[in-house]
Order: sequence, then structure tokens, then C-alpha cells
Amino acid sequence: MRRQTKHPPLPSRPAAFLDRDGVLNVNHGYVHTPDRFEWTPGAKEAVRLLNHAGYLVIVVTNQSGIGRGYYGEADFHALCAWIDEELAQAGARIDATYFCPNHPEHGEGDYKKACDDRKPAPGMLQRAAAEWGVDKSASFLIGDKPSDMQAAAAFGIPGHLFGGGDLLAFVRGVLEREKARG
Repeated sequence: MRRQTKHPPLPSRPAAFLDRDGVLNVNHGYVHTPDRFEWTPGAKEAVRLLNHAGYLVIVVTNQSGIGRGYYGEADFHALCAWIDEELAQAGARIDATYFCPNHPEHGEGDYKKACDDRKPAPGMLQRAAAEWGVDKSASFLIGDKPSDMQAAAAFGIPGHLFGGGDLLAFVRGVLEREKARG
């Protein structure tokens, strides 16, 4: 498991864990450069809404393209920096990004392994919660695949399956459901 952290942790706060490909951006398959990155409609506004609502925004993303040798970790970090710049221009921010480049069957070299960080395992969520002092009781995950929902369940938080469309409208609905749950 590798991670990129951008801001120092604050006292216990709820987290909105977001998958990247298929949630923040349209999943065109192994997206690793800005020219292939297409924001999901309403994504920047959704991140800003979560920031203003007091949530830590933490991306948890499997990145087997690294493990498969399609692109390197430096490419991933460069894209993360570009995403940060784009969000900053929209008045939004991602607090941390956790990623897992490993794949048990298709990884190459040291990346060919099963690990507790690759979703559906909850390792990235556990690490983020420990490092950021996350209030787990008020946190949730938004993902686009069953493996995201399984990771949320394994971690003990609600998972919300995003099927595409306007992410801002989806997040507004999630926040209403979370408010009713709390």
C-alpha cells in the first residue's frame, strides 16, 4: 500500500471515502494522464460540498495499472497533483489519496501479490482512519463497483453505489441519507 497525504490530520472528523475511477472521473480504463481524465459531471462541486459539510475527503483507489506495468507510480502522483490543481480552482480539495498498485494475478514483479489494501479488502480505509483520526461512526464510502461496497462493509461503514450521472446530485442524496442515519 502506498499513499499520498496532502494535509495534516485534524481532530476526529467524519470521512467521505471516494473511489476515483468511475466516481470522480469517467472510467476510460487505466486513466493516468490529464488528457485521458474526464471529470464525472458534478464531481468538483461534490467534493467542494463534502469539504463544506465538514467531511475529510479521502480517495481510496485500486491502481492495478501500475502493477501491470501500464504506467508508473510517478505518473499516478503527477495525475494526483493535476487533480489537486483542478479542484483548488473550483474551491475544493482532496485531503488524502490512498492507492493499491498490487494485483494477485496480473501484477508484475513486487506488485504481483494479494494484500489487505486492495479492495474489496478494507486496508486502505483502515490505514486512512488511523492516520487521520476518522470518526468512523459518521463516515461512508462512495464507489462504483461491488468491491467498493464490500470494502465499506468490511470496514463497518455504509457504502453507496454510484451508477454514473451527476455526482453532485448523488452526494446530496447520500448526505440526506447520512443525516437521517446519524
